[in-house]
Amino acid sequence: MAIPVGVQLYSVRHEAAKDLPGVLARIKAIGYDGVEFAGYYDHPAPALRRMLDDAGLVCCGTHTGLDALLGDQLERTVELHQTIGATRAIVPGMAAEYTASAAAWRRTAGLFNEIAARLAEHGMETGYHNHHTEFTPTDTGELPWDIFFGNTVPAVIMQFDTGNAWLGGGDALTFLRKYPGRARSVHLKPFSPSLATPASPHAGFRPAIGEDETPWPELLRTCETRGGVQWYVVEYESDKYPPMQAIEICWRNLRQIMARQGG
Repeated sequence: MAIPVGVQLYSVRHEAAKDLPGVLARIKAIGYDGVEFAGYYDHPAPALRRMLDDAGLVCCGTHTGLDALLGDQLERTVELHQTIGATRAIVPGMAAEYTASAAAWRRTAGLFNEIAARLAEHGMETGYHNHHTEFTPTDTGELPWDIFFGNTVPAVIMQFDTGNAWLGGGDALTFLRKYPGRARSVHLKPFSPSLATPASPHAGFRPAIGEDETPWPELLRTCETRGGVQWYVVEYESDKYPPMQAIEICWRNLRQIMARQGG
């Protein structure tokens, strides 16, 4: 594939907690190029690097709490990332003090600009990963996603999670086009709006990639022509399939979709 594909280890978090080296080996055998961490299962950074090297995988990024990028903690976070070979520390969510209002989102955008400048000194990047609430208007009627990415420098990555956004009414195609070149890492998460109900909205996440209603061919074209994507990261977090089987089905179907496009 022209663009490497990783898997978010949250997809197989229970298995990884029991046997991380075994899970990494299986991920490589499926065909993935890398993994994105969301926690380290009590393994120190040097051990994580050995496991990655032994499996033949690279770390395409991490989900890192905002606090770990502030003050003196940033240096420790940089050291960890340098050890495991990761250059991206993506924040996957934030406390209310950073998101409670339009003004809070603007202040948070400024904070991320400062973090990005500090990380750039170490050859690293930061960014923000959406859930669904970023597409609900704030007290001013503006969308949090627009406030944040309208007030951050291009160095701040827009890690767009396709399924999470769709759950919140955010269309990936719209935002990939609106902020060209910002989506250097994209979470490919399947979602079927027709399965989501008010009583069970997360039922829309049950299908695997290729079984859902995401317009994958158009989405991938937009990622590559407008988004500036450098890594695709598959994430599956529902229960239709056992976790390892789910990420294998997602990989197989994604590969077929890309092959039809010549990717």
